Amino acid sequence: MADIRIASAQFENASGDKAQNLATIRRLSASASRRGCHVVAFHECSITGYTFASRLSRDELLLVAEPIPNGPSTQSLISIARENNIVVLAGLFERDESSKIYNTYICVDGNGILGRFRKLHPFISSHLSPGTEYAVFDLLGWKAGILICYDNNVVENVRATALLGAEIIFSPHVTMCTPSTRPGAGFVDPSLWENRGKDPTTLRAEFDGLKGRAWLTKWLPARAYDNAVYVVFSNPIGMDDDQLKNGCSMILDPFGDIVSECRELGEDMAVALCGREKLHMAGGSRYRKARRPELYRDIIGKEHNSSLAVAWMSGK
Repeated sequence: MADIRIASAQFENASGDKAQNLATIRRLSASASRRGCHVVAFHECSITGYTFASRLSRDELLLVAEPIPNGPSTQSLISIARENNIVVLAGLFERDESSKIYNTYICVDGNGILGRFRKLHPFISSHLSPGTEYAVFDLLGWKAGILICYDNNVVENVRATALLGAEIIFSPHVTMCTPSTRPGAGFVDPSLWENRGKDPTTLRAEFDGLKGRAWLTKWLPARAYDNAVYVVFSNPIGMDDDQLKNGCSMILDPFGDIVSECRELGEDMAVALCGREKLHMAGGSRYRKARRPELYRDIIGKEHNSSLAVAWMSGK
């Protein structure tokens, strides 16, 4: 396929209510299909909800987690893709044969799974195991990769995925509007969400400022630009358990430009037609060819301070 039309959707998920979330995914997938999209992507743990897992015991999280591909949620997602003739990407907690639990994101069409990725840097729960490999797979004649939330903040992950051949990187998140050491960060008052119909201006100012979009646009365009890839960023909007998230689902091209973005204070969908010509025109394509790995292969792979190596476990 020369060009591929992709949708990045946002919605307010229900914590632990897979049936409700899958119903929303089904409805939005149908909408994306009607708009001529070949692919629709949803946020991290969009099937299960995310933040509520921080309070679950291991046994409780095991009950939420499912095997892949034979679990009911994966089979429902395949059914949604088949019904709407569209490729669907969504996330959930996975349970493997040895009862290890992963934060996993899958890509399916009507025939089954096209790609599966386990988050490399999970930190919402100590009961989660980190993934151990990158994922690059065929997607309608393109090469696609997946990195979940914090994985995208480690620049080596994005470069490695691109070097493995990814032309599109799907970046599902549950992010923004949380405390951090960076200036301007912090929670957004949930009452602003509840009052958004009467006062959208104050909520928009919070969502667009350094607690939200202004922080995201400091770094996300660089991931697309430096690696000459399309980046499909998907994020929930509204309450995820007790935390308010600001959406801003968007698609960025290999120049680092935001070519489509959700701006509604609620369900929305960013749609973009992605063409291969930008992959070669963008500067990142030349920069990757200009690399001199003999200068830094031993530096990039060097062990570092073990106390810092686990910093991602706290989300800092």
